[in-house]
Amino acid sequence: MEDLRSLIRDIPDFPQQGVVFKDITPVLGDPDGFARLVKAMADPYRDAGVSHVAGIEARGFTLAAPVALELGAGFVPIRKPGKLPYETIRQDYELEYGTDSLEIHVDAITPGEKVLLVDDVIATGGTAAAAVKLLEGIGAEVVGFSVFIELVFLSGIEMLDGVPIHALVRYH
Repeated sequence: MEDLRSLIRDIPDFPQQGVVFKDITPVLGDPDGFARLVKAMADPYRDAGVSHVAGIEARGFTLAAPVALELGAGFVPIRKPGKLPYETIRQDYELEYGTDSLEIHVDAITPGEKVLLVDDVIATGGTAAAAVKLLEGIGAEVVGFSVFIELVFLSGIEMLDGVPIHALVRYH
């Protein structure tokens, strides 16, 4: 994963002063790197019986959809409020630079199905924890959280209430 790490670009003071944003667009723009990233995110879950892969808006969609294809699973979008056309449930959460909300369709999965959650980065864990609550709220069994980058120093995995995390690149 060191070759993928070398493609991650640091953007200082984005989206606000003092935050160093980990930009993965150079990885996504490299066809070989993108393919290896998707495969590596999917590999630990090949035999987990995953029926759906849920992706968190917006960068999570970029990774979750191809991971779903790699696993032969469906894709479930978890979106910002007002973006989904059908009946939803909502979860508010705090993040490292403010507050936000996420929504999911109430019928996105059949209760009891195994779902893999995917995103690009876990920082403080608020967004991921909200997504887990949404999935569990509609009856999903969340089998894991596959993420490209973990910012370990922010202790985000502590917010996941025991959901196993698979992170490819860790910043301590």
